[in-house]
Amino acid sequence: MTGVVRGGARPPSPPRRAGGTAKAWQGRLQGRTAAGLEAYTHSLTQDRAYQLDDLQGSRAHAQMLRAIGVLAAAELRAIEQGLERIRSELAEDRFPFAAADEDIHMAVERRLTELVGTPAAKLHTGRSRNDQVALDLRLHARRGQVDLAQRVVAVQVVLLHRAREHRRTLLPGYTHLQRAQPTTLAHHLLAYVEMLQRDVERLLDAHRRTDVSPLGAGALGATTLPIDREAVARRLGFAQITANSLDAVADRDFLLETVAACVLCSGHCSRLAEEMVIWSTSEFGFVELPDAWATGSSLMPQKKNPDVFELLRARAGRVLGDLVACGTVVKGLPLSYNRDLQEVTPPYLDALTVTGSGLEMLREVLAAVRFVPERMREAAADPQLLATDVAEHLVRKGVPFREAHAIVGRAVRAALHRGVTLAELDLASWQRLHPAAEADLLDLFDPEGALRRRELPGGPGPRTVGRALQRADLLVRRNARQLELLRGRLPDR
Repeated sequence: MTGVVRGGARPPSPPRRAGGTAKAWQGRLQGRTAAGLEAYTHSLTQDRAYQLDDLQGSRAHAQMLRAIGVLAAAELRAIEQGLERIRSELAEDRFPFAAADEDIHMAVERRLTELVGTPAAKLHTGRSRNDQVALDLRLHARRGQVDLAQRVVAVQVVLLHRAREHRRTLLPGYTHLQRAQPTTLAHHLLAYVEMLQRDVERLLDAHRRTDVSPLGAGALGATTLPIDREAVARRLGFAQITANSLDAVADRDFLLETVAACVLCSGHCSRLAEEMVIWSTSEFGFVELPDAWATGSSLMPQKKNPDVFELLRARAGRVLGDLVACGTVVKGLPLSYNRDLQEVTPPYLDALTVTGSGLEMLREVLAAVRFVPERMREAAADPQLLATDVAEHLVRKGVPFREAHAIVGRAVRAALHRGVTLAELDLASWQRLHPAAEADLLDLFDPEGALRRRELPGGPGPRTVGRALQRADLLVRRNARQLELLRGRLPDR
């Protein structure tokens, strides 16, 4: 093998075409590429998100080429040294990008040629930009999925902490945004822990399908050279290699799965943000935002606005749009690679960024908000929240549920007509509605007692919530350990 740059010799200049830097396809196409085409087709801006992943893949590929005899030991050393210098330049934002760099792959190859000369021309042996970009995206997505899942767990931790603080804080539960039945703030917050748990599990599930190396698929039909795909996959920490070269370069399912997980996760954040917006109104008064996490009005001096929650709510729609964009790009593409796939990357990156920043904001603001237990208790004391308890009490007396439901409905109407609460109806009024009503019915209008009657698994009873807090703690700890193990398996870039 020849071509190693030694003794500080100046590497040969890359070949040039008329009017610009040489392209990888210069043997087939002659003349200068139109400036408009270059501007329209370049992907360098988005590629920079995974530029270090590209170097990581190139390093593993070069080591494999050395193992099968394509590169000499000295050539491998030159390439590795050149890639390390490029890594430093990129990390320190001093990489000399050229106007004609079409994407990160060609920018790195051009720079490597400037640094080490001929060995750089051998690095692309046995691979295509098609399988190279598929590899880069999988490397990026594996890390992005773990990062995002860890942010989800961080929000779970805060929710669990606040739930422990408010284990006995009464709260009205709602359906249709109408008071429905009594619950506790702890039970309410733990519902979001469950939602976020599904988000962690979805990201881990997507990670399993992302953890597959496509390198070696080439442009679409692999290569005639005896490359070692498994060796590259092992070096990069992949669990397996792709089974079909056509699918390997055409597949972006792993990106769509990641974005879909972001849609659901950001949707859960949006639902919680919506409740915080409502609960912080004067009409509810369940939550007070610290001044540091609120905004004011340029006109109305009294205003204190929950802008952070409103933006969380809105940006969930942006992430949903990212999924629509990704799905629209891939829905009608023939096999195998098509340049359309380039357009999946920006919405994928946007979904990761928006969801991740939203989770971080939610973590910080949830730790800071002040819940107002007295306002919650006042609302939960509404006797109508116990109407179902009365109906079920009558069921225990042998009254069919539908009949009991109608009896209590008439009682509610009678109380409203008299201008009293349901708890203020006397026993005679209940007995006129049904003779099964006895004095013990009047003892039902106690929200704390109502919670003690709800000790079914998954319910808001005090003992059940205590067990739920323990379960949530175990879930969060398990998540953290699993994600730390996954992160440890990802090789350093």
